[in-house]
Amino acid sequence: MNGMAPIPPESQDNAQAVGLPHSIEAEQALLGALLVNNDVFDRIANIITEVHFFDPVHGRIFEVIARRIQKNALASPVTIKAFLEDDPGLAELGGPAYLIRLAGASASVFAARDYAQMIYDLAIRRDLIAIGEEISAKATTMEVDDEPAEQIVAAEQRLYQLGEQGNSDSGFQSFLKAVTDAVNVANAAYQRDGGLAGISTGLTDMDKILGGLHPSDLLILAGRPSMGKTALATNIAYNIAKTYKKGTRPDGSEGTVNGGVVGFYSLEMSAEQLAARILSEACQVSSHQIRNGDMNEEEFRKFVEAAKELENCPLYIDDTAALPISQLAARARRLKRTNGLDLIVVDYLQLVRPATAKDSRVNEVSEITQGLKAIAKELEIPVIALSQLSRQVENRDDKRPQLSDLRESGSIEQDADVVMFVYRAEYYKEREQPAEHEADKMMAWQAEMEELRGKAEVIIGKQRHGPIGSIDLAFEGQFTKFSDLARKWQNNEQEF
Repeated sequence: MNGMAPIPPESQDNAQAVGLPHSIEAEQALLGALLVNNDVFDRIANIITEVHFFDPVHGRIFEVIARRIQKNALASPVTIKAFLEDDPGLAELGGPAYLIRLAGASASVFAARDYAQMIYDLAIRRDLIAIGEEISAKATTMEVDDEPAEQIVAAEQRLYQLGEQGNSDSGFQSFLKAVTDAVNVANAAYQRDGGLAGISTGLTDMDKILGGLHPSDLLILAGRPSMGKTALATNIAYNIAKTYKKGTRPDGSEGTVNGGVVGFYSLEMSAEQLAARILSEACQVSSHQIRNGDMNEEEFRKFVEAAKELENCPLYIDDTAALPISQLAARARRLKRTNGLDLIVVDYLQLVRPATAKDSRVNEVSEITQGLKAIAKELEIPVIALSQLSRQVENRDDKRPQLSDLRESGSIEQDADVVMFVYRAEYYKEREQPAEHEADKMMAWQAEMEELRGKAEVIIGKQRHGPIGSIDLAFEGQFTKFSDLARKWQNNEQEF
């Protein structure tokens, strides 16, 4: 290092003795470059902080330099000397004279970013070693309350947090790149059948208002019990998985060109129950009949044929109960790496556990929604999360849900790109049946029921990139199936 004196062993952390990855020379070169040219800081500030330095003295020097530069003040051996005169570690290295030696042996300004990346990479390696040692120590210690499954979750969370740090490629990008990306998305939509920018849900009217399911979006699908939110999510997942096709994309890369690979986290129902619902929709046999085995020969044949068709359907179900958000993210990454992944469905949001216990339920839900949005952005896929609504809906005359009905609505509404509500007026009207002796009321009720029967409404309460509104769908309860609602003009009938 151009005559730079090596750091005496006594000033270094004891951990160095066991050979942890580090480079004192790289740290010295970077600090020297910063002291000679403060403009270097802008190039490396998004890569490292003082905690990434192996030698604690170097970390403290970097911290003083950073704070001076952030205040638009000069950071040189002379100006930072006053802040470090009483530092015992620096005194062991020769005091203020060491700062002058650092500046005298500085690296090239153009090499500073490479040195910073090297320091960061070595720090990550040390963190990995520390996590490994902690895992080993915990696994060795036998404690009644420390279950192995909990240790795995904690380890995954630590690794997840480590993986989220230091994304040095993030930050500002040129407007040219942003415009090019926007043009590419629009071009893909123009070339694709139906003109969708995202993945088709298989429901024409929903695709029109949403433009398909867009990568990096978090979509909340909410509703009261028995409204059919799980059925709608299952229908969308099945529609996307059954149309999956792999091929060459417009940009020349290999990947999904139609439909997609779907990961379905079923935290409420078992995988077998969910599969029965999908089979019911596919073969048009009541899920109740399938569950009880109450089928005639023709129905059973349709059931078996549908099961064979679905064998190669890329729909993966995880029915682990009370899954922590950290583990949900880790499993999603693993699925994308091994089988590909184009959509995640979470049924439902309130059953996901936060990585760590919070002081309030609102904070826990906030961590979960932020985690789901982070997964969507990291994996560049849409995430559909189902959510319960509060009981205040039942206390209103108009039972149509609204954003304020979302449980812990603040964080959900804030983090979501799209909020949709499933509403079936038929469900509520059915429970208003008048007594048999009230003939007039009964006739009016039957007329209203006839009008509402088999219909559902999906209300778009929020859409960050498009309009809000309402979508009418057909709903077949016995098959738990949503589909496009046939219009009179589509049946060549004249509307009066």
